[in-house]
Amino acid sequence: MKENSQIVITISRQLGSGGAYIGQQLAKELNIFYLDREIIGLAAKKLSVLEDELEPRDERILSFWQSFFQLGGYNGPDVYLPPHLFVPTDRELFEAEAEIIKCIANDRSAVIIGRCGSHILRASPNHTSIFLHADIEFRKRRIGKLYNVLQEASSKMIAKSDSERSRYHFMRTGKE
Repeated sequence: MKENSQIVITISRQLGSGGAYIGQQLAKELNIFYLDREIIGLAAKKLSVLEDELEPRDERILSFWQSFFQLGGYNGPDVYLPPHLFVPTDRELFEAEAEIIKCIANDRSAVIIGRCGSHILRASPNHTSIFLHADIEFRKRRIGKLYNVLQEASSKMIAKSDSERSRYHFMRTGKE
C-alpha cells in the first residue's frame, strides 16, 4: 500500500464509552488493521518480559512506592525474593509501545486504541485522532452490562479508570 494512501485512526476513550467496540467496527468496515491489547504482547516480546508482567501496568503509571518495590528497592530483612532479571520502567514500557505504534502506522492502515497513540502520531500526515466520551449514566449502564456488575461497582470502575488514564496521559504527554 502506498504511504500516502494509508490512514491511521487513533481512538482515545473513557471507560464505558464504547471505544474498543467502535474501533473494531471501524477497522472492520474499512478493512484495516486493529490494534489494542495486542500492543501489550508486542511490547512484552520487545522488552523480553512476560505479558502477564505488563498487563497490570497497561495505560497506568506506577506510584512511587509501587515502582520502588517492583524494582527491588526494598526487600524486608526476612524476605527473600529471587532476583528479577529485568523489569522495565514506565518510561521504557511507554517507549516500547510508542515504537510499536509508529511501526504499525508506517507499515499499514490501522485503527489504534489508547496508549497515547494520538500524541505519538500527532505529526503523522495521514493520522486522524478521535476522543470518545459519553454521559456518566450511559457509561455506568454499559459497564454494568459488560461486566455484570451493579451500578455502584461500575461507578468505582469508571472513577478509577478515568483517574488512571488521565494520570497516564498527563505523565506521557504533559497535557490534560
